[in-house]
Amino acid sequence: MIHIYLIRHSMTAGNLKKRYIGRTDEPLCPEGIALLESYIQKNAYPKVQRIYVSPMKRCLETAELIFKNHGSVSDNFRKIEELRECDFGIFENKNYKELSGCPQYQAWIDSGGTMTFPGGENPDEFRKRCVRGFGKIIKECRCDQIERVAVVAHGGTIMSIMDQYARGENGQPDGSYYDYQVKNGEGYELIIADVPAGDSGICTGSHTGGSGVAVSPGENDRTFDFMGGKNYKKLIP
Repeated sequence: MIHIYLIRHSMTAGNLKKRYIGRTDEPLCPEGIALLESYIQKNAYPKVQRIYVSPMKRCLETAELIFKNHGSVSDNFRKIEELRECDFGIFENKNYKELSGCPQYQAWIDSGGTMTFPGGENPDEFRKRCVRGFGKIIKECRCDQIERVAVVAHGGTIMSIMDQYARGENGQPDGSYYDYQVKNGEGYELIIADVPAGDSGICTGSHTGGSGVAVSPGENDRTFDFMGGKNYKKLIP
């Protein structure tokens, strides 16, 4: 099986001010670097064989700090374009206070966050993009027999992946998109079956107590092995 560690980048100046930071390519702020260093000192992050990252500065810098023993990003880290954060359009780099009184923002809130961001990305298409990128990672890891891998990305990216792949004790989806919000520098360990999909496109557990999920991007194919149980846990409790 493959143990995939989904890690959200550490804090940026925009995060501290509760801004919508999507396409804005901010670096980590001093507070974000200090937060990571505190987790690193506690050995909070696992050793892995490969690191995948969103190509944005905040993720690259986070990966470099956590996995500095793996060498430089250009040599040893694999950038996945589909892991970029959502484009928040006209809400970009603003917080809810600054958007208070904006009719378009109120309409988006009233929609339950389902509307396309004005001038930006459609939330559903964003989530599909993230899952597509994650599918590439699983395929590469299976092909190269990689068993422990880190994915350093964004909050929305991680939520999109968990929404599609996380399963509870009964083998059924264990929540929805917003249930998987995660703080900066934190994340999840997600277990993916180590066997290729059969003719049905469904992967089953490789041993008693193992887990299995589908690798195809279709929502109906996200089937979990009922013998497996829960296939994820918080990386930093």
